[in-house]
Amino acid sequence: MQISITGNELDLTDPLKEYIDTHIGSLSKYLKRFDEGLIRAEVEVARVTQHHRHGDVFYAEVNLTLPGKLLRATREGADVRECIDKVRDILEREIDKYKDQLEK
Repeated sequence: MQISITGNELDLTDPLKEYIDTHIGSLSKYLKRFDEGLIRAEVEVARVTQHHRHGDVFYAEVNLTLPGKLLRATREGADVRECIDKVRDILEREIDKYKDQLEK
């Protein structure tokens, strides 16, 4: 799986990049039936500030390109790592649904 990471209004430190690689990369165990070269994950993490919210609000979005399908998950929260975990859970469920559709 190819993973590309971008950050907006947020410093992409090495520990954060490693965290994203391990958590989003762990989805590849659900995608063994597909060719590794065809799977691409585009991860965007950002700090979103709006006038009606206090403190930092983080945003994570992942676009997972599979053969014949694009799976997308987004999440906002107070911690960027929490957002990444929630997005991973959403994508895991979406992958299961997609695999069920292929089997029918």
